Amino acid sequence: MKRKMLPIGESNFRNLITDGYLYVDKTEYIYRLITSLKYYFLSRPRRFGKSLLISTLEEIFKGNKELFKGLWIYNSDYDWPIHPVLILDFNEMEADNPENLKIGIVKSLLEIGESYNIELEDESPKYMLIDLVKALHKKYNRNVVILIDEYDKPIIKHLGAGKERLEIAKENREILKDFYGTLKGASVIERLRFLLLTGVSKFSKAGIFSELNNLFDLTMDASNATILGITDDEVDSYFGCYLKEYADIMGKSYEDVREEVRNYYNGYRFSHADVKVYNPYSLVSFFKKKEFSNYWFESGTPTFFVNLIKERDYYLPDMEEYSVRSTVFSSYDLENLDVTAILFQTGYLTIKDYNPETDRYTLSYPNVEVKRSFIDFILDHFTQKRASNLYTQLYDHLFSGDIDKFISVMQTIFATITYDEGSKLNEANFHSLFYVILSAGSVPARSQVLNFSGRIDMVVEIKDKVYIFEFKCDQEASKAIDQIKRNEYYKGYLHQNKKIHLVGINFDSVKRNVSEYLVENVEL
Repeated sequence: MKRKMLPIGESNFRNLITDGYLYVDKTEYIYRLITSLKYYFLSRPRRFGKSLLISTLEEIFKGNKELFKGLWIYNSDYDWPIHPVLILDFNEMEADNPENLKIGIVKSLLEIGESYNIELEDESPKYMLIDLVKALHKKYNRNVVILIDEYDKPIIKHLGAGKERLEIAKENREILKDFYGTLKGASVIERLRFLLLTGVSKFSKAGIFSELNNLFDLTMDASNATILGITDDEVDSYFGCYLKEYADIMGKSYEDVREEVRNYYNGYRFSHADVKVYNPYSLVSFFKKKEFSNYWFESGTPTFFVNLIKERDYYLPDMEEYSVRSTVFSSYDLENLDVTAILFQTGYLTIKDYNPETDRYTLSYPNVEVKRSFIDFILDHFTQKRASNLYTQLYDHLFSGDIDKFISVMQTIFATITYDEGSKLNEANFHSLFYVILSAGSVPARSQVLNFSGRIDMVVEIKDKVYIFEFKCDQEASKAIDQIKRNEYYKGYLHQNKKIHLVGINFDSVKRNVSEYLVENVEL
């Protein structure tokens, strides 16, 4: 059997099939959607296949059965009726200001009307949509399918770019609210066969979840947790030959390579069900180029994350393990953005665990790709220049037990922090950056570690050594040491028969650096 080509960046279903590209069959999921409810919303991070899902639905509703030969839905009981399909892709629209957004929507509606030989009056987007749905229904005597891709793009693109851009986001939101509200009107609803909106985030005042409240939200629905993304089983079924090829090149076993790929790219979880998926773009790029790299992250990481983190003093160590209630996944308000919620929706955090008794989710990085690249990204924006050789030295010095050299390297790195950012540093900021810098050097640092008498600022365990860190700001390093000893933070590690080093560090907020440190060893 001829091996199919790997699709990178191809989101058109017809092109994938006719040009002989690999398609991971998701049509059983799609069948369940189109044969049950009619109105859906789906949020997923970028590069997760939302546009391909839209394109696949288009071909199904246009009755193009032969494109699906060999796929699950082809041999199902679906009867392939032909419906007029209306697709709005907000990725392709200008939304620099409210006026251009209106123009973009009008232009898209006019083009759709022209493709069906329907003339529309160039008026408000709201009334044009109503007229188009009515005209399509009348012409084909079939209910209309509406597919909207990246509904929130006109909002998201303006976040984290200052107050002026935030006002544009709010104005765009009002336009979308008015436009999307049309979809709930009787003249549209009674003529609809199917409606799907996709996006990254769930904004509460965009008219979708307030006025269009009949949408079924697929985002965290357990039965659709793998409708997008690639599962472990699908990796073996569709990409097994590529895994074997890479294993042969590297002289490793299939299982060893399998585990490496899983650690680096798997880990996204979108519901309480313990089912994880790979980001398709990263996985396919890896098999295409045959090397580990941060493909998803490098394909377009928005800088507004850094701005939000700075504005809200977000505690970066929380990204390792953050506990939240399910309410954090509810609709988001532009006036009060929750950084953790945004990081989850956009794919930088994912579900690691769920406790049904407390209704609490534990969030963390999805995988190695996201953690490494996010940390590098943060450091690039907080420091004048990156010096990866310095970061790796941190691990080496802790491994050998040379605390003096470790602190010296850390001081050198902190000296690269820009003045504007450094001038804002407090104890929490220093602690946060300290953790990020250690992570960049692959140091296994754990922050805010629970102890029977409190929380330890940071613990690092390397080989036969345990380092217990306590941080102070504009105080004395001796106070940090005293706190460690008073609370006996070290007691929980005595049974390991490892060398325990107590490290008290004081940060000077004026000098914006480590100004003093003390080290004491615990006698076993």
